Amino acid sequence: MIHMESASFYLMPHTAMEFPDPETIRVWKYGTEEPDINTYAAVKNLSFHNGVIEVDVCGSLLSGAPDYARGFIGIAFRGAEDGREFESFYIRPTNGKHCSDPVRKIHGCQYFSFPGYTFSYLRNFGIKDYENRVDTIALNEWSHIKAVVRDDNAIFYVDQVEVLKVTGLKHGPSARGNVGLYVDIGTDGFFRNLCITCDD
Repeated sequence: MIHMESASFYLMPHTAMEFPDPETIRVWKYGTEEPDINTYAAVKNLSFHNGVIEVDVCGSLLSGAPDYARGFIGIAFRGAEDGREFESFYIRPTNGKHCSDPVRKIHGCQYFSFPGYTFSYLRNFGIKDYENRVDTIALNEWSHIKAVVRDDNAIFYVDQVEVLKVTGLKHGPSARGNVGLYVDIGTDGFFRNLCITCDD
């Protein structure tokens, strides 16, 4: 279990953090509205290749969040120390159990890879393999994310349900790097119970 304290994390650009209580880290993005970039709090002194990442997340909206904000919140993994490249999985809480729009509903979670395979790139080219619905999530409610990563494959779970399986992680089977707590535009993100198991 990673201790939720400033000594455990360092920040990527346009990312801020605070610790509202001894068990929780709050992370938010500021100063840019460019989506799908390296806005996360990274765990110090960690090199992750294969293993399991688990964390409880709660996505809210910041005051002044744009209309397209969805409470984007999740994890980054196998990241370069300076965040110039990483893999990511996140959820969109507004597209979960209280969403009645069938189009938004199928976009409950997302895998993307920075810098080349962002959400915008995948949508623009009609690549639908890296999104899925998640029926348990909502704004201002806690959810559990689990990622099982092995070489160039990953299985992602939300609230103990498998929601996405990715074959062919974009940075390849030997990529290794940091793990981070990821947020995107308009998200007031809260994280607890971060547990990382490295298999190698």
